[in-house]
Amino acid sequence: MSKGHTDDAQGNWLLGAMESTSRKRIDPHLEPIKFKLGVVVCEAGGLLKHAYFPQGAVLSLLTVLENGSAIETANIGREGAFGLFAAMYSRVSFNRCLVQLEGGTLRCPIEVLQSEFKRSEHMRDLFVSYSETLLSQVQQTVACNALHTTEERMCRWLLMMHDRAEGEALPYTHEFLSHMLGANRKSVTLAAQSLQTAGLISYRRGRISVHDRPGLEKASCECYAIVKERFDAFLTPPSTAVQGNTKGRRKT
Repeated sequence: MSKGHTDDAQGNWLLGAMESTSRKRIDPHLEPIKFKLGVVVCEAGGLLKHAYFPQGAVLSLLTVLENGSAIETANIGREGAFGLFAAMYSRVSFNRCLVQLEGGTLRCPIEVLQSEFKRSEHMRDLFVSYSETLLSQVQQTVACNALHTTEERMCRWLLMMHDRAEGEALPYTHEFLSHMLGANRKSVTLAAQSLQTAGLISYRRGRISVHDRPGLEKASCECYAIVKERFDAFLTPPSTAVQGNTKGRRKT
């Protein structure tokens, strides 16, 4: 693998956290790709041939119901990867995965990661730690969707995207937001108008700009801060996923 690809890989937290011996075996198999907004990476129930490590792109995981409706339960940026469950256990995707923000991504054949997962204890710990953290996002999102207002949920979602977009304008229509939030179009429009009137965001021709980040954080529910804290900490100890070292975790 070229040095340029190796440097690019460091833009993804999971790849950067791997031991050098694992990276040397994985690097030759990493393939850079660039997704367009709205592209479906994998359908629910689909067979995964690759895992995807975003470097600037954001991938959305959606739960799809029998009537075809879908709602986002988690999203994945440069901190993680899509397809790690396939590398550990099953190749079948539980969710529809689509591109929520355009950008670079590296993909790796599932077989390569499965081999490394079996070979390396550090890789097993890393994958399990990330998977546990992603599950915490899913659980927080379920609670948020059930208990918080459309405006609070929109603030949470926009903050997460603003983090990943590094301050750039967000290319989303109200219709797209309604699908992501599982809310009707009218409630999303009213929430966006309220945030714009308050001077927190501006919305023009399908692009949303954040103008008052502290104000948006204040208007959000607690779910944004909880999820962000968990992802910021997931690469810290415990060094193994199965023993009782709880350093870096909240006590309960």
